[in-house]
Amino acid sequence: MSVLSLSSVHGQVSYSIPEEMAKGSLVGNIAQDLGLDIKRLKSGNARIHVGNSAEYIELNKERGVLLVKERIDREALCRQTTPCALHFQIIMENPIEFYPVKIMIQDQNDNAPQVLYPVQTSSSLVAEMVPRSADVGYLVTKVVAVDVDSGQNAWLSYKLQKATDRALFEVGLQNGEIRTIRQVNDKDAVKQRLTVVVEDNGQPSRSATVNVNVAVADSFPEVLSEFTDFTHDKEYNDNLTFYLVLALAVVSFLFITCLVVIISVKIYRWRQSRVFYHSNLPVIPYYPPRYADTLGTGTLQHVYNYEVCRTTDSRKSDCKFVRPCSQNVLIMDPSSTGTMQRMQSENNILDEPDSTLEVCDILFLILYS
Repeated sequence: MSVLSLSSVHGQVSYSIPEEMAKGSLVGNIAQDLGLDIKRLKSGNARIHVGNSAEYIELNKERGVLLVKERIDREALCRQTTPCALHFQIIMENPIEFYPVKIMIQDQNDNAPQVLYPVQTSSSLVAEMVPRSADVGYLVTKVVAVDVDSGQNAWLSYKLQKATDRALFEVGLQNGEIRTIRQVNDKDAVKQRLTVVVEDNGQPSRSATVNVNVAVADSFPEVLSEFTDFTHDKEYNDNLTFYLVLALAVVSFLFITCLVVIISVKIYRWRQSRVFYHSNLPVIPYYPPRYADTLGTGTLQHVYNYEVCRTTDSRKSDCKFVRPCSQNVLIMDPSSTGTMQRMQSENNILDEPDSTLEVCDILFLILYS
């Protein structure tokens, strides 16, 4: 026979936490707030029952605390419902007990305003027409924006940031209405451009920007011609910017390439000079075919021989020929491609130790045909 003991506790514990808390963040000490012992949580197999709802909170029975299990996005959880709260129960067994828990989700300013009108498109240009007969306070258009945050974070304000003519238009701070503040005249430009900033009331605040094109004209053809030129000018400026950037990139690439080539050539020549300087290879002169060097004084095409003689008395005008003291013969290779060889005979010096005769070199050239 089994006995079921059922106990219902009517007290409720409430917590309040901001959205977007990190996983594992502390929500509250549930054991202390319910007046329970940690041993009771363990023995009663305490757990969280949330029904069909997603489980964003977990119970740590070892510490008796509630922790964030999944990041909570208030907008995804409650949308525009205010207040936004999580409701669940902590259930324990032996005996069965129920402890209702409520966790309030505080909104954080994590979303910027979204502009609904005018629609911003890159393919088409939308302009609001204002007749030149418009009076002061003429309603040009209205900027419509929303913020998915709640409370004061969703309060929006509108400000005119830039305008072609600030003395002609104004924007309502709370409603975003754009109205004229003076009489439109013929001197006002046809093309008017306004930049409106939509800002929320959160801390820190977030904002969005919208451009409003206004055409001051009485006829549609005038507006069409003016804004067609405006579109073409914008496309021309975009193309010009692209080509300028492309030209700058090409010039920079060519400059870097030339610089690298010049440095490479300099380094190559420097290395060649270093190799030549440290090498011990002999320098071999080049002689054209059928030519040969004669003691480093010139070139002769054919075979020549010469004799060196001296006189017996340098004071006399006549010369006495003696036997050759030296003889050099240059021999040309008959094939004209061989290497010239130089043969030198031994020098015979006259045995006259006391003579002070001057030696004169007489060169006899005999041409062999």
